[in-house]
Amino acid sequence: MALPTDYTNGKYLKKFAAIGPYLREKQCLNGCYIFDSLVVCVNANIAPEKREFWGWWLKLIATDAGFEFTYHLGLYNGHGSWQVKALKDNATTEAVEKNLVSFHQNLTKQLSDLELSLFPSPLMLELKLELSA
Repeated sequence: MALPTDYTNGKYLKKFAAIGPYLREKQCLNGCYIFDSLVVCVNANIAPEKREFWGWWLKLIATDAGFEFTYHLGLYNGHGSWQVKALKDNATTEAVEKNLVSFHQNLTKQLSDLELSLFPSPLMLELKLELSA
């Protein structure tokens, strides 16, 4: 799907990378951008490549109206993939949600500067967090 401005995919990648370490550039394809954050380490006493983390991931898709997002909270496992899972406790939930809200605010500002809108996907029937658009 064509992006609503004259920006190329490469320019969007550069803008999104400027937000912080959230962009997963190798997983991004034209008009689809993947972000995630490993917020709380589950098992710091094992080898780094085997560690698991509580966190979030977000998919951003270009539409004619701007960008549509979906996000999930869960566990980044030792095999390097995300699983939707209930967060383990209140402290973990608070840390993950705070991190996602902060990222979302930065993403909203970045898109606003480009005069683009951000809105939840219709697939997200119930938002877990109040993320302003």
